[in-house]
Amino acid sequence: MAVDEDKLNELLGTFVTDVGGSYQALSAVIGDRLGLYRSLLAVMPGTPAEVAAEAGVGERYMREWLQGQAAGGYVTYDPATGRFSLTEEQAFALASPDGMQIAAAFLIPVAVAKNIERITEAMRTNGGFAWHDHDPALFEGTERFFRPGYVANLVSSWIPALDGVDEKLRAGAKVADVGCGHGASTLLLAESYPRSEITGFDYHPPSIEQARRHMADAGQGGRATFDVATAADFPGTDYDLVAVFDALHDMPDPLGAATHIRESLKPDGTFLLVEPFANDRVEDNLNPVGRLYYGASAVICVAHSMTEEPRTALGAQAGEARLAEILRDAGFTRIRRAAETPFNLILEARP
Repeated sequence: MAVDEDKLNELLGTFVTDVGGSYQALSAVIGDRLGLYRSLLAVMPGTPAEVAAEAGVGERYMREWLQGQAAGGYVTYDPATGRFSLTEEQAFALASPDGMQIAAAFLIPVAVAKNIERITEAMRTNGGFAWHDHDPALFEGTERFFRPGYVANLVSSWIPALDGVDEKLRAGAKVADVGCGHGASTLLLAESYPRSEITGFDYHPPSIEQARRHMADAGQGGRATFDVATAADFPGTDYDLVAVFDALHDMPDPLGAATHIRESLKPDGTFLLVEPFANDRVEDNLNPVGRLYYGASAVICVAHSMTEEPRTALGAQAGEARLAEILRDAGFTRIRRAAETPFNLILEARP
């Protein structure tokens, strides 16, 4: 076999980036847990000793951490002064309490790695690995990864893009948020539409307990209701709106879930389906966003869907055509793409 040295070096460059990225994940999680980004923001431009004192950690660790973060482009280093700082963009993405908090997304792969042997065995045997068997950091990381997108888009653009839904919610509507996890989307809806009756459902009891804690911590006690139920059997009928955020593709039986959702809606009700962004052709997903979602899907989404029959395993990159096929088979007759972002497809389905 003749090896093209230029192509080999290009591949090795990708390899170095990826290995460095795996350590970046660890460093970012540590930084998030210890408040290191916020400490840098508080004292910048700061020396490692100043940041360490603010954070209450060891100075030698802080120096190595800051240098690695600077090498990765997450913080900024001034060689003339030996001090570190955050640009406005870095601060918004990493340190601001009202910002994106992107370091939290690294909780997801770090949490998955704790069960790598069991997930490997599931793949070897064509078995499954359930969502609820993951380390709890996965649930926190998932909520904090998706929440900024919901905050930025759900009420300001996604709901208004649906036919007549914003008006119904403002007047007072009956809403189910299915697969709500820690309740980020549920509480956004409840806060924005106080006249509506908002219920969040999830099959995972610890997530429902956490959602209730988030509601209490936000001073929204009683504004929403959280109950344990699956997408195929959540209670209630005559919903004006049922929403599923970034969860349908994980389900073993997305068709069964979509069918139950249609049956639970009023005749003029709406199903809001928010899914990870994907094109319909594989070759059109071979990009950084597709790489992120395919990677997560193999060890989280497909793995959970394979735990029960019919083991549909849509995957996080199902694409609009496949999702629309599921919705049509479930009995929805009017399906359209209402909106999109770099990370999400927003579909509207009507009975």
